Amino acid sequence: MFNEEFRFKQPLRWSMVGGGRGSQIGYIHRTAARRDGLFNLVAGAFDIDPERCVQFGRNIGVEESRCYADYREMFQKESQRSDGIQVVSIATPNKYHYEMVKAALEAGLHVICEKPLTFTVSEAEGLKVIAEKNNRIVGISYGYTGHQMIHQARNMIEHGELGEIRIINMQFAHGWHSEPVEETDPGTKWRVTPEIAGPSYVLGDVGTHTYYLAEVMVPNLKIKNLMCMCQSFVPSRAPLEDNAFVLMNFENGAVGNLWASCVNAGAMHDLKIRIIGSRASLEWCDEHPNQLLFEIQGEPKCILERGHSYNYNQDPAVSANRIGPGHAEGLFESWANIYHRFARSIDMAEGGQDKADENYWYPDIDAGIVGVRLIERCLESAAQGSIWVDF
Repeated sequence: MFNEEFRFKQPLRWSMVGGGRGSQIGYIHRTAARRDGLFNLVAGAFDIDPERCVQFGRNIGVEESRCYADYREMFQKESQRSDGIQVVSIATPNKYHYEMVKAALEAGLHVICEKPLTFTVSEAEGLKVIAEKNNRIVGISYGYTGHQMIHQARNMIEHGELGEIRIINMQFAHGWHSEPVEETDPGTKWRVTPEIAGPSYVLGDVGTHTYYLAEVMVPNLKIKNLMCMCQSFVPSRAPLEDNAFVLMNFENGAVGNLWASCVNAGAMHDLKIRIIGSRASLEWCDEHPNQLLFEIQGEPKCILERGHSYNYNQDPAVSANRIGPGHAEGLFESWANIYHRFARSIDMAEGGQDKADENYWYPDIDAGIVGVRLIERCLESAAQGSIWVDF
Protein backbone atom coordinates (compact mmCIF):
# COMPACT_ATOMS: atom_id res chain seq x y z
CA MET A 1 0.00 0.00 0.00
CA PHE A 2 0.94 3.63 -0.49
CA ASN A 3 2.87 5.18 2.42
CA GLU A 4 0.98 8.35 3.28
CA GLU A 5 3.43 9.10 6.10
CA PHE A 6 6.21 9.99 3.66
CA ARG A 7 6.85 13.74 3.82
CA PHE A 8 9.59 16.28 3.20
CA LYS A 9 10.56 18.66 6.00
CA GLN A 10 9.00 21.37 3.84
CA PRO A 11 6.89 20.88 0.69
CA LEU A 12 8.50 21.86 -2.57
CA ARG A 13 7.64 25.45 -3.46
CA TRP A 14 5.79 24.95 -6.72
CA SER A 15 4.42 27.17 -9.48
CA MET A 16 2.60 26.83 -12.78
CA VAL A 17 2.74 28.47 -16.18
CA GLY A 18 -0.61 28.15 -17.92
CA GLY A 19 -3.37 25.90 -16.67
CA GLY A 20 -5.63 28.79 -15.66
CA ARG A 21 -9.39 29.24 -15.66
CA GLY A 22 -11.19 26.60 -17.71
CA SER A 23 -8.09 24.42 -18.19
CA GLN A 24 -8.89 20.77 -17.58
CA ILE A 25 -5.24 19.76 -17.63
CA GLY A 26 -4.31 22.55 -15.21
CA TYR A 27 -6.80 21.21 -12.67
CA ILE A 28 -5.38 17.70 -13.07
CA HIS A 29 -1.83 18.96 -12.43
CA ARG A 30 -2.88 20.86 -9.31
CA THR A 31 -4.94 18.01 -7.89
CA ALA A 32 -2.15 15.48 -8.47
CA ALA A 33 0.66 17.64 -7.11
CA ARG A 34 -1.18 18.54 -3.92
CA ARG A 35 -2.41 15.03 -3.16
CA ASP A 36 0.50 13.88 -0.97
CA GLY A 37 1.61 17.17 0.56
CA LEU A 38 4.93 17.17 -1.31
CA PHE A 39 4.19 20.31 -3.38
CA ASN A 40 2.80 23.66 -2.26
CA LEU A 41 1.46 25.97 -4.99
CA VAL A 42 2.86 29.39 -4.08
CA ALA A 43 3.00 31.26 -7.41
CA GLY A 44 1.74 31.12 -10.96
CA ALA A 45 1.62 32.71 -14.38
CA PHE A 46 -1.79 31.22 -15.05
CA ASP A 47 -2.97 33.62 -17.76
CA ILE A 48 -1.43 36.26 -20.03
CA ASP A 49 -4.26 38.61 -19.06
CA PRO A 50 -3.12 40.21 -15.76
CA GLU A 51 -6.61 40.64 -14.32
CA ARG A 52 -7.69 37.07 -15.11
CA CYS A 53 -4.39 35.74 -13.79
CA VAL A 54 -4.79 37.48 -10.43
CA GLN A 55 -8.47 36.60 -10.10
CA PHE A 56 -7.86 32.93 -10.82
CA GLY A 57 -4.79 32.67 -8.61
CA ARG A 58 -6.52 34.36 -5.71
CA ASN A 59 -9.53 32.06 -6.08
CA ILE A 60 -7.35 28.94 -5.75
CA GLY A 61 -5.37 30.28 -2.79
CA VAL A 62 -2.29 31.95 -4.31
CA GLU A 63 -1.23 35.35 -2.97
CA GLU A 64 -2.15 38.14 -5.37
CA SER A 65 1.42 39.50 -5.36
CA ARG A 66 2.67 36.12 -6.63
CA CYS A 67 0.30 35.90 -9.62
CA TYR A 68 2.21 36.99 -12.71
CA ALA A 69 0.97 37.67 -16.24
CA ASP A 70 4.48 36.95 -17.62
CA TYR A 71 6.42 33.80 -16.79
CA ARG A 72 9.81 35.50 -17.15
CA GLU A 73 8.76 38.09 -14.59
CA MET A 74 7.75 35.25 -12.28
CA PHE A 75 11.11 33.51 -12.64
CA GLN A 76 13.00 36.76 -12.07
CA LYS A 77 11.01 38.03 -9.07
CA GLU A 78 10.74 34.65 -7.39
CA SER A 79 14.52 34.21 -7.64
CA GLN A 80 14.91 37.27 -5.41
CA ARG A 81 12.81 35.80 -2.62
CA SER A 82 14.18 33.63 0.18
CA ASP A 83 11.02 31.55 -0.19
CA GLY A 84 10.97 31.66 -4.01
CA ILE A 85 9.77 28.85 -6.21
CA GLN A 86 11.81 25.66 -6.70
CA VAL A 87 9.68 23.88 -9.31
CA VAL A 88 7.45 24.93 -12.20
CA SER A 89 4.89 22.94 -14.17
CA ILE A 90 4.30 24.07 -17.74
CA ALA A 91 0.77 23.48 -19.03
CA THR A 92 0.67 25.67 -22.12
CA PRO A 93 0.23 24.97 -25.85
CA ASN A 94 3.19 23.17 -27.44
CA LYS A 95 4.67 26.25 -29.11
CA TYR A 96 5.90 27.64 -25.80
CA HIS A 97 7.38 24.52 -24.21
CA TYR A 98 10.96 24.92 -25.41
CA GLU A 99 11.40 28.57 -24.50
CA MET A 100 9.69 28.14 -21.12
CA VAL A 101 11.60 25.01 -20.11
CA LYS A 102 14.88 26.64 -21.17
CA ALA A 103 14.13 29.81 -19.20
CA ALA A 104 13.12 27.79 -16.14
CA LEU A 105 16.27 25.64 -16.20
CA GLU A 106 18.45 28.71 -16.63
CA ALA A 107 16.67 30.23 -13.62
CA GLY A 108 17.67 27.17 -11.57
CA LEU A 109 14.23 25.58 -11.44
CA HIS A 110 13.15 21.98 -11.74
CA VAL A 111 10.56 21.55 -14.50
CA ILE A 112 7.53 19.39 -15.17
CA CYS A 113 6.33 19.88 -18.75
CA GLU A 114 3.43 18.77 -20.88
CA LYS A 115 4.26 16.72 -23.95
CA PRO A 116 5.63 17.00 -26.52
CA LEU A 117 8.64 18.56 -24.82
CA THR A 118 9.74 20.49 -27.93
CA PHE A 119 9.18 20.69 -31.68
CA THR A 120 12.54 19.09 -32.58
CA VAL A 121 14.97 16.52 -31.17
CA SER A 122 17.83 19.03 -31.31
CA GLU A 123 15.86 21.41 -29.07
CA ALA A 124 15.06 18.61 -26.61
CA GLU A 125 18.67 17.44 -26.48
CA GLY A 126 19.77 21.03 -25.87
CA LEU A 127 17.47 21.20 -22.85
CA LYS A 128 19.01 18.00 -21.51
CA VAL A 129 22.46 19.60 -21.62
CA ILE A 130 21.23 22.58 -19.58
CA ALA A 131 19.37 20.35 -17.12
CA GLU A 132 22.42 18.16 -16.48
CA LYS A 133 24.72 21.17 -16.17
CA ASN A 134 22.45 22.74 -13.54
CA ASN A 135 21.51 19.42 -11.87
CA ARG A 136 17.83 20.06 -12.49
CA ILE A 137 15.07 17.50 -13.01
CA VAL A 138 12.87 17.68 -16.11
CA GLY A 139 9.74 15.53 -15.87
CA ILE A 140 7.23 14.86 -18.65
CA SER A 141 3.57 14.53 -17.70
CA TYR A 142 2.88 11.06 -19.01
CA GLY A 143 0.22 10.74 -16.33
CA TYR A 144 -1.29 7.41 -17.37
CA THR A 145 1.83 5.54 -16.28
CA GLY A 146 0.91 6.09 -12.64
CA HIS A 147 -1.89 3.51 -12.88
CA GLN A 148 -1.19 0.56 -10.61
CA MET A 149 -1.82 -2.10 -13.23
CA ILE A 150 0.85 -0.61 -15.49
CA HIS A 151 3.29 -1.27 -12.64
CA GLN A 152 1.81 -4.73 -12.23
CA ALA A 153 2.43 -5.45 -15.91
CA ARG A 154 6.00 -4.16 -15.71
CA ASN A 155 6.80 -6.46 -12.80
CA MET A 156 5.22 -9.49 -14.46
CA ILE A 157 7.20 -8.89 -17.66
CA GLU A 158 10.41 -8.40 -15.67
CA HIS A 159 9.76 -11.72 -13.90
CA GLY A 160 9.33 -13.54 -17.22
CA GLU A 161 5.62 -14.30 -16.88
CA LEU A 162 5.08 -13.61 -20.59
CA GLY A 163 8.22 -15.29 -21.84
CA GLU A 164 10.07 -13.67 -24.75
CA ILE A 165 8.37 -10.45 -25.85
CA ARG A 166 7.28 -10.74 -29.48
CA ILE A 167 4.56 -8.17 -30.28
CA ILE A 168 3.51 -4.82 -28.80
CA ASN A 169 0.15 -3.46 -29.93
CA MET A 170 -0.50 0.19 -28.96
CA GLN A 171 -3.41 2.50 -29.62
CA PHE A 172 -4.88 5.78 -28.46
CA ALA A 173 -7.81 6.34 -30.79
CA HIS A 174 -10.69 8.49 -29.58
CA GLY A 175 -13.50 9.89 -31.71
CA TRP A 176 -14.11 13.34 -30.25
CA HIS A 177 -12.62 15.16 -33.24
CA SER A 178 -14.17 13.09 -36.02
CA GLU A 179 -15.77 16.35 -37.21
CA PRO A 180 -14.19 19.83 -37.47
CA VAL A 181 -14.96 20.75 -33.84
CA GLU A 182 -12.09 23.25 -33.92
CA GLU A 183 -14.39 25.67 -35.70
CA THR A 184 -16.07 26.37 -32.35
CA ASP A 185 -13.62 24.91 -29.78
CA PRO A 186 -10.45 26.97 -29.07
CA GLY A 187 -8.88 24.06 -27.17
CA THR A 188 -8.94 21.96 -30.31
CA LYS A 189 -8.14 24.85 -32.63
CA TRP A 190 -4.59 25.36 -31.38
CA ARG A 191 -3.94 21.61 -31.51
CA VAL A 192 -4.54 21.58 -35.28
CA THR A 193 -2.67 24.82 -35.99
CA PRO A 194 0.96 24.05 -36.99
CA GLU A 195 2.36 27.35 -35.68
CA ILE A 196 1.13 26.48 -32.17
CA ALA A 197 0.91 22.67 -32.08
CA GLY A 198 4.08 22.00 -34.04
CA PRO A 199 4.62 19.49 -36.85
CA SER A 200 2.14 16.90 -35.56
CA TYR A 201 -1.32 16.59 -34.06
CA VAL A 202 -2.35 13.08 -32.96
CA LEU A 203 1.11 11.51 -32.92
CA GLY A 204 2.26 14.15 -30.45
CA ASP A 205 -1.00 14.61 -28.61
CA VAL A 206 -1.92 10.96 -27.96
CA GLY A 207 0.56 8.68 -29.72
CA THR A 208 3.47 9.54 -27.43
CA HIS A 209 1.36 8.68 -24.37
CA THR A 210 0.83 5.15 -25.64
CA TYR A 211 4.44 4.59 -26.61
CA TYR A 212 5.68 5.68 -23.19
CA LEU A 213 3.33 3.13 -21.61
CA ALA A 214 5.14 0.48 -23.65
CA GLU A 215 8.52 1.79 -22.50
CA VAL A 216 7.43 1.53 -18.87
CA MET A 217 5.90 -1.93 -19.19
CA VAL A 218 8.81 -3.35 -21.22
CA PRO A 219 12.03 -1.87 -19.77
CA ASN A 220 14.92 -1.20 -22.13
CA LEU A 221 12.56 -1.15 -25.11
CA LYS A 222 14.25 0.50 -28.08
CA ILE A 223 12.92 1.06 -31.60
CA LYS A 224 15.22 -0.12 -34.41
CA ASN A 225 13.21 1.33 -37.31
CA LEU A 226 9.65 2.30 -38.18
CA MET A 227 7.23 2.99 -41.02
CA CYS A 228 4.36 5.49 -40.74
CA MET A 229 1.26 6.41 -42.71
CA CYS A 230 -0.65 9.60 -41.84
CA GLN A 231 -4.05 10.97 -42.87
CA SER A 232 -5.93 14.25 -42.45
CA PHE A 233 -9.51 13.01 -42.72
CA VAL A 234 -10.79 16.47 -41.82
CA PRO A 235 -9.13 18.27 -44.77
CA SER A 236 -8.76 21.65 -43.05
CA ARG A 237 -6.32 20.08 -40.57
CA ALA A 238 -3.71 19.36 -43.22
CA PRO A 239 -0.75 19.25 -43.03
CA LEU A 240 -1.34 18.01 -39.48
CA GLU A 241 -2.58 14.43 -39.20
CA ASP A 242 -5.71 13.38 -37.35
CA ASN A 243 -4.98 9.67 -37.88
CA ALA A 244 -1.72 7.72 -38.07
CA PHE A 245 -0.59 4.10 -38.31
CA VAL A 246 2.96 3.14 -37.35
CA LEU A 247 4.78 -0.18 -37.72
CA MET A 248 7.90 -0.75 -35.62
CA ASN A 249 10.80 -3.17 -35.35
CA PHE A 250 12.47 -3.27 -31.92
CA GLU A 251 16.11 -4.01 -31.22
CA ASN A 252 15.22 -7.13 -29.21
CA GLY A 253 13.55 -8.68 -32.28
CA ALA A 254 9.99 -7.83 -31.28
CA VAL A 255 7.61 -5.97 -33.58
CA GLY A 256 4.93 -3.42 -32.80
CA ASN A 257 2.20 -1.22 -34.17
CA LEU A 258 0.76 2.09 -32.98
CA TRP A 259 -2.58 3.62 -33.95
CA ALA A 260 -3.03 7.26 -32.98
CA SER A 261 -6.32 8.88 -33.93
CA CYS A 262 -8.94 11.46 -33.00
CA VAL A 263 -11.43 10.32 -35.67
CA ASN A 264 -12.36 6.89 -34.26
CA ALA A 265 -16.05 7.86 -34.34
CA GLY A 266 -17.99 6.63 -31.33
CA ALA A 267 -14.94 5.82 -29.20
CA MET A 268 -14.61 7.53 -25.84
CA HIS A 269 -10.86 7.18 -25.33
CA ASP A 270 -9.61 3.78 -26.44
CA LEU A 271 -6.14 3.99 -24.95
CA LYS A 272 -5.06 0.34 -25.02
CA ILE A 273 -1.83 -1.60 -24.94
CA ARG A 274 -1.30 -5.34 -25.47
CA ILE A 275 2.05 -7.05 -24.83
CA ILE A 276 2.39 -10.50 -26.40
CA GLY A 277 5.07 -12.94 -25.34
CA SER A 278 6.02 -16.49 -26.26
CA ARG A 279 4.11 -17.84 -23.26
CA ALA A 280 1.34 -15.36 -22.45
CA SER A 281 -0.10 -11.91 -23.14
CA LEU A 282 -1.15 -8.87 -21.10
CA GLU A 283 -3.68 -6.21 -22.11
CA TRP A 284 -4.60 -2.93 -20.37
CA CYS A 285 -7.20 -0.29 -21.27
CA ASP A 286 -7.46 3.09 -19.57
CA GLU A 287 -11.27 2.92 -19.57
CA HIS A 288 -10.92 -0.07 -17.21
CA PRO A 289 -7.69 0.94 -15.45
CA ASN A 290 -8.06 -1.27 -12.38
CA GLN A 291 -7.97 -4.46 -14.43
CA LEU A 292 -5.27 -6.25 -16.39
CA LEU A 293 -6.14 -9.06 -18.80
CA PHE A 294 -3.67 -11.93 -18.43
CA GLU A 295 -3.88 -14.76 -20.98
CA ILE A 296 -1.68 -17.85 -20.82
CA GLN A 297 -1.71 -20.01 -23.90
CA GLY A 298 -3.91 -23.07 -23.30
CA GLU A 299 -5.50 -21.70 -20.11
CA PRO A 300 -8.69 -19.70 -19.41
CA LYS A 301 -8.49 -15.92 -19.60
CA CYS A 302 -7.68 -14.27 -16.30
CA ILE A 303 -8.59 -10.75 -15.19
CA LEU A 304 -6.24 -9.42 -12.51
CA GLU A 305 -7.78 -6.81 -10.21
CA ARG A 306 -5.87 -3.91 -8.72
CA GLY A 307 -4.76 -4.27 -5.12
CA HIS A 308 -5.04 -8.03 -4.60
CA SER A 309 -2.37 -9.99 -2.73
CA TYR A 310 -1.56 -12.03 -5.85
CA ASN A 311 -0.22 -8.88 -7.50
CA TYR A 312 3.48 -8.10 -7.58
CA ASN A 313 4.39 -5.10 -5.45
CA GLN A 314 8.13 -4.62 -5.79
CA ASP A 315 8.48 -0.90 -6.30
CA PRO A 316 10.92 0.15 -3.56
CA ALA A 317 10.22 3.87 -3.83
CA VAL A 318 6.56 4.52 -4.61
CA SER A 319 3.77 2.01 -4.19
CA ALA A 320 1.13 2.81 -6.78
CA ASN A 321 -1.61 1.12 -4.76
CA ARG A 322 -3.39 3.86 -2.79
CA ILE A 323 -6.46 2.00 -1.53
CA GLY A 324 -7.47 -1.61 -1.06
CA PRO A 325 -8.99 -3.84 -3.74
CA GLY A 326 -12.54 -3.29 -4.88
CA HIS A 327 -12.49 0.48 -4.75
CA ALA A 328 -11.93 2.14 -8.11
CA GLU A 329 -8.80 4.20 -8.59
CA GLY A 330 -8.59 6.55 -11.55
CA LEU A 331 -6.84 9.36 -13.39
CA PHE A 332 -6.17 11.61 -10.40
CA GLU A 333 -4.50 8.79 -8.48
CA SER A 334 -2.39 7.94 -11.51
CA TRP A 335 -1.22 11.53 -11.92
CA ALA A 336 -0.61 11.81 -8.17
CA ASN A 337 1.67 8.76 -8.39
CA ILE A 338 3.67 10.42 -11.16
CA TYR A 339 3.92 13.71 -9.24
CA HIS A 340 5.09 11.70 -6.22
CA ARG A 341 7.87 10.31 -8.39
CA PHE A 342 8.73 13.78 -9.64
CA ALA A 343 8.94 15.05 -6.05
CA ARG A 344 11.24 12.26 -4.91
CA SER A 345 13.44 12.77 -7.97
CA ILE A 346 13.72 16.49 -7.26
CA ASP A 347 14.53 15.77 -3.62
CA MET A 348 17.26 13.36 -4.68
CA ALA A 349 18.71 15.92 -7.09
CA GLU A 350 18.71 18.56 -4.36
CA GLY A 351 20.59 16.10 -2.15
CA GLY A 352 23.16 15.29 -4.82
CA GLN A 353 21.76 11.86 -5.70
CA ASP A 354 21.05 10.72 -9.25
CA LYS A 355 18.51 8.03 -8.41
CA ALA A 356 17.54 5.98 -5.38
CA ASP A 357 18.47 2.78 -7.25
CA GLU A 358 18.50 1.42 -10.77
CA ASN A 359 14.85 0.36 -10.54
CA TYR A 360 13.57 3.85 -9.79
CA TRP A 361 11.94 5.46 -12.79
CA TYR A 362 9.87 8.50 -13.69
CA PRO A 363 8.99 10.14 -17.03
CA ASP A 364 12.26 12.06 -17.39
CA ILE A 365 13.82 14.25 -20.07
CA ASP A 366 15.03 11.16 -21.94
CA ALA A 367 11.40 10.05 -22.21
CA GLY A 368 10.62 13.51 -23.59
CA ILE A 369 13.41 13.24 -26.15
CA VAL A 370 12.22 9.80 -27.30
CA GLY A 371 8.70 11.19 -27.72
CA VAL A 372 9.92 14.02 -29.93
CA ARG A 373 12.12 11.62 -31.92
CA LEU A 374 9.13 9.32 -32.44
CA ILE A 375 7.17 12.22 -33.95
CA GLU A 376 10.09 13.29 -36.15
CA ARG A 377 10.77 9.81 -37.51
CA CYS A 378 7.09 9.07 -38.14
CA LEU A 379 6.63 12.28 -40.10
CA GLU A 380 9.85 11.63 -42.01
CA SER A 381 8.56 8.21 -43.02
CA ALA A 382 5.09 9.46 -43.97
CA ALA A 383 6.49 12.37 -46.02
CA GLN A 384 8.50 9.93 -48.15
CA GLY A 385 5.62 7.65 -48.99
CA SER A 386 5.64 5.55 -45.82
CA ILE A 387 9.15 4.15 -46.13
CA TRP A 388 11.10 2.44 -43.34
CA VAL A 389 13.39 4.85 -41.49
CA ASP A 390 15.98 4.18 -38.80
CA PHE A 391 15.04 5.44 -35.38
